Amino acid sequence: MGIANGIRKQANKIRLGERHTSAWARTLQEEAAEELPPAPMRRVEKDGLDVSMAWAIIGIFGILGLAAVYMMSLILIPITLAVVVGMILGMAAEKLSKMGVPRLANAAILSSAVALVIVLLINSLAGPLAMLANEAPDFIERTTQRIMPYLERIEWLHITPATFQSGPMSIDALLENTGNVLHVVTTNLTPALVQGLIFFAALLLFLASRVSLRKTIIMTFRERAQRLAAIRVINAVEQALGFYFATASLIYVALGVVMTVIAYAGGLSMPVLWGFFAFLSSFIPYLGITMMTLAVAIAGVIAHDGVIIGLMPAAAFFTVHLVMENLIFPAVMGRRLEINPFVIFLAIIFWTWMWGAVGAMLALPLSLIAMTIMEELVIEERPQPQLPK
Repeated sequence: MGIANGIRKQANKIRLGERHTSAWARTLQEEAAEELPPAPMRRVEKDGLDVSMAWAIIGIFGILGLAAVYMMSLILIPITLAVVVGMILGMAAEKLSKMGVPRLANAAILSSAVALVIVLLINSLAGPLAMLANEAPDFIERTTQRIMPYLERIEWLHITPATFQSGPMSIDALLENTGNVLHVVTTNLTPALVQGLIFFAALLLFLASRVSLRKTIIMTFRERAQRLAAIRVINAVEQALGFYFATASLIYVALGVVMTVIAYAGGLSMPVLWGFFAFLSSFIPYLGITMMTLAVAIAGVIAHDGVIIGLMPAAAFFTVHLVMENLIFPAVMGRRLEINPFVIFLAIIFWTWMWGAVGAMLALPLSLIAMTIMEELVIEERPQPQLPK
């Protein structure tokens, strides 16, 4: 029986790959392994064609991705806007959760507050916009009469009063085509309503499942350091967006009130509408202030006989906006959310080309998200303060 067990154990060792070697044989194997040099590591060199092919594949996928983003704008615009607004409201959602409000009720309260603000804005602007539509023919006629002396001085344009009395640019032709304009507006109204419904549904669902989405994103990483980095990035993005837009909203509301006073004192019609446009355009850096200043300048020149007096409202608005953007805003925000102006300009141009006016408004928050992720992941670790011994 003992001999059989010994044979069975030896067979198991042979089957498992174990070999009985003496101490002398093991010593020879170790000495031979020490004398042999390690095998050289061969590095496969890539020529220019391989690198070009790799970059070409990346470029093709990049172009296809941009095309997909452009073609799916009807769905991506409201969803992206809902995610950005939901992340901006992240700090408010955290406070409501700490107060014991359930997640679904939390999402319903915040999304209803956003809807209420939009409805109030539309209701407050309905009167001025209706008045503007009713006075459109008289406004066009006054504008034509007012700017004609300036246009006639530019000889190479060959513009005379008859230019606006006949042809495709005449006032009668514009009024006759009002039906076509209304048809275009009503045609585009249905996609806008669909996007609005998608926005509110996505906002409600995003706020309701915000915590579970965070957990899902964090748990996709296996290592503890990666999970901590994901938590740090998500918290930093929400804090940056919430702090920036909460502060910017208060400052730009004050700017809108000041613009309303400037429009009223400057003799411009519908001063409340000018104040709202000043508030809204301020969220589009550089492009918004430029268009707003030009619009106020044109309206002032049309409303007043003297050019200098007509340009005073635009000059006052530009000065107030300049002071707020360069003195008040940096003093409140500090330097932690500074973005390269050239990067912001490129982002505005790109997203305006992709998604129009909504893309121009999303350029800044998307740039803030990208900047926060870069600071948390790519840039070197910040120096830690030395604790006293």
